[in-house]
Amino acid sequence: MSFSYIHPKNILVQTLQRLYDLGMTTTSGGNLSIKDDDGNIWITPSGIDKGSLRPEDIVKVTPDGTVIGKHRPSCELPFHRSVYGLREDVRAVLHAHSPALVAFSLTGRIPDPTLIPGAAKVCGKVAFAKYEVPGSEKLGKIIAAEFANGADSVIMENHGAVMCGQSIAEAFARFESLDYVARIQINATSLGKEKPLIGKLPKPNYPEFIPNVISAKECELRDELAIFRARAYKQRLLFSGSAFLSSRLGDDDFLVTPANFEPMYLDSLGMVRMFNGMREAGKVPSSATAICRNIFNHCPWVNSVIMTRPPYLMAYAVTGVPIDSRVIPESYIMMRDIKVLSAEEYFKNPNAVVELLSPANPVILIENCGILTTGKSLLEAFDRLEVCEFTAKCLLLASKLGKFNPINQEQVDEIISEFNLPK
Repeated sequence: MSFSYIHPKNILVQTLQRLYDLGMTTTSGGNLSIKDDDGNIWITPSGIDKGSLRPEDIVKVTPDGTVIGKHRPSCELPFHRSVYGLREDVRAVLHAHSPALVAFSLTGRIPDPTLIPGAAKVCGKVAFAKYEVPGSEKLGKIIAAEFANGADSVIMENHGAVMCGQSIAEAFARFESLDYVARIQINATSLGKEKPLIGKLPKPNYPEFIPNVISAKECELRDELAIFRARAYKQRLLFSGSAFLSSRLGDDDFLVTPANFEPMYLDSLGMVRMFNGMREAGKVPSSATAICRNIFNHCPWVNSVIMTRPPYLMAYAVTGVPIDSRVIPESYIMMRDIKVLSAEEYFKNPNAVVELLSPANPVILIENCGILTTGKSLLEAFDRLEVCEFTAKCLLLASKLGKFNPINQEQVDEIISEFNLPK
């Protein structure tokens, strides 16, 4: 979503509402600001309910320090102003208290965004700032000093986190991505040591084509992809720059989400059509487009592919621990036995995924990279994704209670027979 023609007041209200709805701040917590071209700082107010903020509640602070508005500006204005004073490239500052990032701030640690693809690029340089009294000039100087040294994201000791960006969208993406990394690491603590990410996908240079026909089927699939994108984001199954969704249109013809898409706002027009190895003109497809194409060309039973990095499943992915799908009947019916693929093999061998996929193995866990689900339809692939994350969460919760008993082979055989599952 472009904020180019939206007033800073509305941008701040929309973004803070998003933070609040996602549980990343509380009624009284968090503050955001935007610096406009005239040097004014638009900032959220102090002591106002963040769950029902309105544009008229936003406060304007002019370059000479004059406060314009019916409320007092956030008590954290000093560090916002300090950051703007030291970083000419920064036009937005976001501070909030997500539980996962606060947990890291309490233990004096920084989440490791290098564990998963793309997160380090989104988060930028991450730093840690020592504690000072909230709203004080001392805290402002400490935070600003970290940003002056090149930080883009800062964990604040016993406090939370603050991110900067050239836009509020960039600052939000940094916050959301680092929060996801933090949650993944916390979830992984009960499984074992995290594995470092090795390698990355190549960047093919797809030639462009201009579609001369737009069928009713394509329109329907575009709408469906946008709907399931929204559902996945609402269910916290994906975050900024972390996923792809795709659906088959025909032979070597499919739709896929674009690279680095905004997970809350991507619409049907934003989807990218791929035809005979060419990309729809003017659009950049997901970095995993070659993987999608290979699956569609070699797996005729697959009509949709989804790959995301939800926080409970990623605890297994970053540790390389297999997921036991033999927990409840629904889990086994939807997931079957999940194959685990190393990140190194995923990056180096273009056929690694299709060699593991089959009607009896429709889901693959790729170390550090995510969970890949397939289906005869987008609904089936999405259903599998939901069940996978649900199962991972159940397993991690069960591990805190003690040893659990999986379904035995006889019970598995009975499920296969009763539901006529492929063997």
